[in-house]
Amino acid sequence: MSRKYLFVVGGVMSSVGKGIASASIGKILQARGYRVTAMKIDPYVNVDAGTMNPTEHGEVFVTDDGDETDQDMGNYERFLGGDLNSPNYMTTGRVYDTVIHRERNLEYGGKCVQVVPHIPLEVIHRIKAAAQKARADITVIEVGGTVGEYENILFLEAARMMKLQTPEDVLVALVSYLPIPSMVGEMKTKPTQYAARSLNTAGLQADFIIARAERPLDKPRRERLAVFCNIPRDAAISAPDAKSVYHVPLMFEEQRFAEKILAGFRLKQRKADLKAWRTFVAQADTATKPLRLAVVGKYFGTGDFTLADSYISVIEATKHGSWANGMKPELTWIDSERYEIDSTSVRELGAYDGIIVPGGFGTRGIEGIITAIQYAREQQIPYLGLCYGMQLATVEFARNIAGLEGAHTTEVKKRPAHPVIHIMPDQEKKLLKFAYGGTMRLGAYTAKLKRGSVAADVYGTTKISERHRHRYEVNNAYRKSLEDAGLVIAGTSPDGQLVEMIELPTSVHPFFVGTQAHPEFKSRPLAPHALFVAFAKAAKQRSQRRG
Repeated sequence: MSRKYLFVVGGVMSSVGKGIASASIGKILQARGYRVTAMKIDPYVNVDAGTMNPTEHGEVFVTDDGDETDQDMGNYERFLGGDLNSPNYMTTGRVYDTVIHRERNLEYGGKCVQVVPHIPLEVIHRIKAAAQKARADITVIEVGGTVGEYENILFLEAARMMKLQTPEDVLVALVSYLPIPSMVGEMKTKPTQYAARSLNTAGLQADFIIARAERPLDKPRRERLAVFCNIPRDAAISAPDAKSVYHVPLMFEEQRFAEKILAGFRLKQRKADLKAWRTFVAQADTATKPLRLAVVGKYFGTGDFTLADSYISVIEATKHGSWANGMKPELTWIDSERYEIDSTSVRELGAYDGIIVPGGFGTRGIEGIITAIQYAREQQIPYLGLCYGMQLATVEFARNIAGLEGAHTTEVKKRPAHPVIHIMPDQEKKLLKFAYGGTMRLGAYTAKLKRGSVAADVYGTTKISERHRHRYEVNNAYRKSLEDAGLVIAGTSPDGQLVEMIELPTSVHPFFVGTQAHPEFKSRPLAPHALFVAFAKAAKQRSQRRG
């Protein structure tokens, strides 16, 4: 059987749900026993997502092999249940970098290297290499942006070339927004018609149109899409707003979307097994008791809007852990700078069942975060610190318990009285050379946990592997002082040199855990991460005590 490729492209506007659509398509095909992998193509010139501001681009999702990728890679991993790596991610910058490198090495045999065909050919090479490495029957490729933009035209050209070479192996799905203007009161298909025509000008015909809208697609609109976008009526797939993104595979399944895709690929129809997924969705739907959780940090807003995309994996992992405890998470985003303006306002955190401080960088809002951590510790509120959240919990403990006045991280203050958090020596050398992109301690690293610790009990083992993204670490010169004051170093690197986890014993706090890693990247709907399950359990117990 030849490998199959399904391109998912966007129309009308960005952020319409191409990533969830791609992940959901992969899920319903995987449920039929086909080996499925997914790819994300980002049309920007950046080599990866690592140097971009999260409020502009969204979360940087780190893979096991240390690639800094788009947040949609997290959607693919969560829905497909497996790990993706660097070959599954592509940017314009990455493609051009490879082509230029090959030209410098005379790998084109002295030819004139041109934008077309050499850039699209490199794109095709990468797509097929990723499919081959994954041994995939079907590869779902999401092309970032929208049709008609300059940025993604070369990727659409690659799709056109693949379709021309083996038309039976390539399908195209257009995810397009159908607005319902309040002054009109009906769903409008015209923008999608123009999107389909823009796709035609790139030499591609949509095989399916996934109609994103607030409401389900009705018969008149379905017929208009069929007539004006040149598709069969049943190739218009309704994708209305759902209770959660995890409903989307079931929504597609009800419309027999996978069967239509397999028919288009001329592949054998197989019975779907979505039993475990349906059970999970039902569990999420029936979790009605609220679990009030505060997420304290930054990267939450742009202008007048709050952008949860900056921490989408934290959100999803928190949902997984809460639902596993039969609770419905209610997350409140708290800008830590508020507590720097008025430290007494931190008392509002007493109304919450748990507090999370996610990862971050830089100086803004740091004292506010430390104030929030102190409140969580003193008021016995379950606390989970991720990456920077662990480092700042260490700073707070050093200042207020270990008696290290002026303790700080050198990321914020270059020469503090007590640099309990400092830059890793190899990272300092890299920054002196202005090597910023892709140079952090990235990807999966193993850690050993202290026997009898909360962390070891939560994980059920003393050897773990988690993904990382950081330059700073706990300063080993202060480890003894911190431990003597009661901080538990619950996890370290295998050689014992790098602090991976800290905690407070349960005799002094119900749940206070910090990790240098980003466990949120490994939480799955059908396999919630143990740390988030344990945190939600502790928060649930606080909720029950408070009535």
